[in-house]
Amino acid sequence: MKMLTRSELIGRLSERNPRLPPRDADEAVKCMLDTMTQALADGGRVEIRGFGSFALNYRPPRIGRNPKSGERVHVPAKYVPHFKAGKELRTRVDHRGDAPEDGQPPGG
Repeated sequence: MKMLTRSELIGRLSERNPRLPPRDADEAVKCMLDTMTQALADGGRVEIRGFGSFALNYRPPRIGRNPKSGERVHVPAKYVPHFKAGKELRTRVDHRGDAPEDGQPPGG
């Protein structure tokens, strides 16, 4: 499974836009990610048409168990980021054409 790192994303952005030096591409990616992070931290939602949306899901407090000792532990309430793929992204991923014959996802 191929993973795209932040530096690879910056490199590709700079390659596709020759007038955009890598330093400026780095700043653009940093600005975009910082803005998205701040919007979520402020309780907002981020929607990118054709790609998907990021929102926060609330997880109420609960009693969990320490897997090593089996001891009961209190897990506090928290908000966790949640990504929901948009229709265009789901369609493009679903029609990659290299799905294995056994129907299992790659690497699984």
